[in-house]
Amino acid sequence: MCGIVGYIGHRDAYPIIIKGLQRLEYRGYDSAGIVLFDGESMQLSKTKGKVEDLKNKSEATISTSGKLGLGHTRWATHGVPNDVNSHPHYSNSGDLVIIHNGIIENYESIKKALIKRGYSFESDTDTEVLINLIEEVKKKEGVKLGKAVQLALNQVVGAYAIAVFDKNKPDEIVVAKLGSPLAIGIGENEYFIASDASPFIEFTNNAVYLEDKEMAIIRIGKEIKLRKIEDDAIAYPNILELQLNLEEIEKGGYDHFMLKEIYEQPRAILDTYRGRLLADQGLIRMAGIDQNLEKFMNANRIIIVACGTSWHAGLVAEYIFEDLARIPVEVEYASEFRYRNPVITDNDVLIAISQSGETADTLAAIKMAKEKGAFVFGVCNVVGSSIARETHAGAYTHAGPEIGVASTKAFTTQITVLTMIALKLAKAKGSLSESKFHEFLTELEGIPEKVENALQTNEAIREVALSYKDSTNCLYLGRGYNFPVALEGALKLKEISYIHAEGYPAAEMKHGPIALIDEEMPVVVIATRKGHYEKVVSNVQEIKSRSGRIIAVVTEGDTTVKKIADHVIEVPETSEPLSPLLTTIPLQLLSYHIALMRGCNVDQPRNLAKSVTVE
Repeated sequence: MCGIVGYIGHRDAYPIIIKGLQRLEYRGYDSAGIVLFDGESMQLSKTKGKVEDLKNKSEATISTSGKLGLGHTRWATHGVPNDVNSHPHYSNSGDLVIIHNGIIENYESIKKALIKRGYSFESDTDTEVLINLIEEVKKKEGVKLGKAVQLALNQVVGAYAIAVFDKNKPDEIVVAKLGSPLAIGIGENEYFIASDASPFIEFTNNAVYLEDKEMAIIRIGKEIKLRKIEDDAIAYPNILELQLNLEEIEKGGYDHFMLKEIYEQPRAILDTYRGRLLADQGLIRMAGIDQNLEKFMNANRIIIVACGTSWHAGLVAEYIFEDLARIPVEVEYASEFRYRNPVITDNDVLIAISQSGETADTLAAIKMAKEKGAFVFGVCNVVGSSIARETHAGAYTHAGPEIGVASTKAFTTQITVLTMIALKLAKAKGSLSESKFHEFLTELEGIPEKVENALQTNEAIREVALSYKDSTNCLYLGRGYNFPVALEGALKLKEISYIHAEGYPAAEMKHGPIALIDEEMPVVVIATRKGHYEKVVSNVQEIKSRSGRIIAVVTEGDTTVKKIADHVIEVPETSEPLSPLLTTIPLQLLSYHIALMRGCNVDQPRNLAKSVTVE
């Protein structure tokens, strides 16, 4: 969950590293560090805190010259966040330097063996153990750095994306990957290294994404050399042309990335179905489905695996697939699924959902399902990510970069993709009439405009937030398609405002949560006119009779709930299966404004990172 960045070439490395770390800070922000090499001496600066703290410290304490540099922004795993545990780490000799994203699971046994050989350790990290193992192998075997890295990695268990250099070979950086993302940007006589492409997009749009168990030796003036870590086989780099642009990873005038990404949802949804949804022709074109239609049509069931917000999108998809396409669906937490010894057959289809395409538990679930013969379909946002490469087929969401740690447009674009898949399968199975199919296509095509309308409630939601910013607990209730939205709304509030919140099916309120209702308990109820409206109204009345404070998300023009609720937020009317695309918008804005009023860091909430690439 850390972010790594490196540079070797003809430019000054320092500004590239610092700017790159700022763009990767969504991956972790407990501490940060940088090392620079000017051909003669290494300059190291590390600090607890954010990249801005590192920048201030570095510019006051070290020389920032040098054409080679490595940087790291940390989400702590082994060792508390402090200056010493921050990366980069030196080997005992001071010759080798490493940055690392991942976890070395067997580091304790390796550390004990190294201590017996005379090594000492300053930090509590697994990473310092790894760099000293590389040094020990290099000395013992009498090999060059690249070979030493390869031999050392064959002795470790865990996940890693690493960059290593030897001050005695200032024209070379060695990188390797297993389970954590690593991209290499290729410029004119210069190379960039990063956890994703955002740190180098203004310098080059050519990149190589390392596969698992691959390493590369990067030398100035020479082509990249790739090899397999396990058997030394030569691998040939697949150079991709990046579609990312600089504007997408800047705030664009918004105060926070999260707010920008909330407001990007109309465009993101449109981009997600552009070229796929042809409402005027009555068609949905998705190559990953078209080429594998029989796999879905003949499936005994669909298993959806995901984590966090993506899991909530999977729950919405369960309703849509079963309702429209009449295919049985199970939705699993990837972190539980992979360890549960689940029953999987070659007649199952597994759909893996992940914004980053790098979620460790979801990747492990994919590999397990493939081993058992299931057909695996990926839904992710990041082109070239590990899940995109590991699955048999898939569909990108085309949401654009999502930098805010709390996912917003990932959720709505994932639902958009999954809805198109369900509609396509329903059409093929004949479980949806031709007229109903066309009606859904037309309605989905109009969703971006309706999301725009939902965003117009922003100022009203800010006023609602003022009333609840000091709350310590909150309940979210929804039924049917909007039960997962209640879960997602509660998650958003927890993530960024640190208010304890729970989502429940509205009908379950009487089975326990109603005991919590009093005049201090705000309850957010999703009460749109479609679906089980009368039942939800009954639930609202039950809350009101117990003095609960009600914030209701309703369909435009609603009068019944408006008479009961303390606050009402209106969203445009749409068909019930598409309603989560609208009802989630005010919940995102509500959590944003409450967090802001509480003085929380909206884009970088405590203890969290954007993508969970380690267990």
